[in-house]
Amino acid sequence: MSIQSHHIKLAKLQESLVKVLLFSCAAVCVLITLGIIGVLAEETFQFFREVSLWEFFSGTRWAPLFEPRHFGIWPLFCGTALITLGACAIGIPIGLGIAIFLNEYASPRFREWLKPALEVLAGIPTVVYGYFAVKTITPFLQGLFDNVEVFNAASAAIVVGIMVVPMIASLCDDAIRSVPRTVKEAGYALGATKFEVTSQVVIPAAMSGLVAAFILALSRALGETMAVTLAAGSTPRMSLNPFESVQTMTAYIVQVSLGDTPQGTIEYQSIFAVGSLLFILTLGFNLLAYQLVKKYRRVYE
Repeated sequence: MSIQSHHIKLAKLQESLVKVLLFSCAAVCVLITLGIIGVLAEETFQFFREVSLWEFFSGTRWAPLFEPRHFGIWPLFCGTALITLGACAIGIPIGLGIAIFLNEYASPRFREWLKPALEVLAGIPTVVYGYFAVKTITPFLQGLFDNVEVFNAASAAIVVGIMVVPMIASLCDDAIRSVPRTVKEAGYALGATKFEVTSQVVIPAAMSGLVAAFILALSRALGETMAVTLAAGSTPRMSLNPFESVQTMTAYIVQVSLGDTPQGTIEYQSIFAVGSLLFILTLGFNLLAYQLVKKYRRVYE
């Protein structure tokens, strides 16, 4: 009996240690997030002690490194939005199409070949994508259109769209594969074609996972740094012309972080203000994705 009691106590101790270890892993993630928020908040507060919120959110000129200084965030926001929306317009249809093809039309042998190819595409460093945009995509666009600058938003949007394709395809593939086979068979039993079953049965049933994939791709494109820094240039301007050089919020952070800007100056603090806005936008998209996933799960479950 004493030996059995000893084993029971030892098992309880091991269970407690495992519980503490797992809780510590979760707590580390929370503490890191709180630390990031704290650093951003402290420097952002110092920035807004010298720059008014009205100037930051209503100004149309961004020039914190030159005299006279201007801190209107709209040029950076417009450049970021132009590239992000362009990348999603390219990456989402292609990624969704690949996922549908893999699940509904591709043979098992072709699927085994295409999936590793997508993984290789996802493993390419982002700086390589940036060089690919400058050396390949931009000359191609210059051959098709006039007045295409060397650094332009279109090249950045195309290359970021290519970058998010593997992620979208993989997540959409998992979402479509999670649809029960009985749901598809019910569609075929009613005389529907493969395309009708895919578009009217499978896609609506997998909508929660698809929406999450799309929002995640949007957040990924929003936070891309090196590829857009190399491809889009560093000219903050409010323009809808995709063939002009623009600057994104992430590219500005890189520009200042790699320079000789002294710590504690308004120029240095401006990157934290931009980073805080980027953090809020990304958080908002993630919360939107969470709400949309809950909505579609409630509808289709």
